[in-house]
Amino acid sequence: MSTQNLPQSPAQPPRKPRVAVVFGGRSSEHGISVVTAGAVLRAIDRTKYDVLPIGITRDGRWALTADEPERMAIADRRTPSVDELAESGEGGVLLPVDPASREVVYSEPGSVPKVLGDVDVVFPVLHGPYGEDGTLQGMLELSGVPYVGSGVLASAVGQDKEYMKRVLTSFGLRVGPYVVIRPREWQQDEAAARRRIVDFAGEHGWPVFVKPARAGSSIGITKVEDLSGLDEAVAEAQRHDPKILVEAALRGREIECGVLEFVDGPRASLPAEIPPPDAQAYYDFEAKYIDSTPGLVPAPLTDEETAEVRRLAVQAFDAASCEGLVRADFFLTEDGEFVINEINTMPGFTPISMYPQMWQATGISYPELVDLLVGAALRRTTGLR
Repeated sequence: MSTQNLPQSPAQPPRKPRVAVVFGGRSSEHGISVVTAGAVLRAIDRTKYDVLPIGITRDGRWALTADEPERMAIADRRTPSVDELAESGEGGVLLPVDPASREVVYSEPGSVPKVLGDVDVVFPVLHGPYGEDGTLQGMLELSGVPYVGSGVLASAVGQDKEYMKRVLTSFGLRVGPYVVIRPREWQQDEAAARRRIVDFAGEHGWPVFVKPARAGSSIGITKVEDLSGLDEAVAEAQRHDPKILVEAALRGREIECGVLEFVDGPRASLPAEIPPPDAQAYYDFEAKYIDSTPGLVPAPLTDEETAEVRRLAVQAFDAASCEGLVRADFFLTEDGEFVINEINTMPGFTPISMYPQMWQATGISYPELVDLLVGAALRRTTGLR
């Protein structure tokens, strides 16, 4: 029997890929992560993607949040939190643990769990430990869910400034002088650990920068001018990480460069320069996010200097086996050499952050940047690659 004249069911439109934007988290950078998520939610192309916002509270609960990016902004010099955005104070979101399923479930005490649908890719905009450091990436690898950004190894290397410097040095990149104080050293013989720092300052000069080894957004960092401020600076750094890093102050210009993964490999943006803030001793958290100290984009460098820092940024990206995106931070010293300070595998990503601004100057808008990152994640598989 011919079916030519039978009524035909209308074709179902193909399902749009669903992107879970995961933000917040347990680190000191919780608030900036929420601000970043708001920017991503505003910019993502809703005609191409379905979006599921998932916030992680400061105590680690995965919460379903409202898709209201206007509530995720800095207001009255205060960053927002996931607890303010969560739809429930008790409900929790469960990502899949079976690689054969990408189904996300929402559960509240005393209620039947609700299936939220499949997730095709996760966009983690978490900064710091428990999100940017390979822990979340490892969970997503086990779940078989693709995600934006670097994998487990590169994320861990990018988070730990000690091992980051070791890896970058082994690939021929120049780093500044530093010394690491591990928790056991400080706990077992505080006086000896202090002497190591004092000897380091004696060799390289004051001031020094005391910072948490595994934190970002300039949180917990102190510029120490002399011995009198050392113990307070160590205590402040240890509030965020028991392992601390002490770096010599480098004389030079602060230059940043963004790296983005394209189909044919990573490319570097035009660089930016961070001028010294007027009121701050260095480019700290307040200058970055509250007072929005403007950077110079593109940086006023010679053509040769611009080409060199872009080359070094891609070299750093490859050295740490990064994927997706990286911001590489350098000092251009008085002798004309670029010294790499650090890489960030999930750099500040608010519209005023330097990474999006550098790509804007290079010809890629913020919404295009978000689209390229999601597209790169959808092309990748999880597992060994």
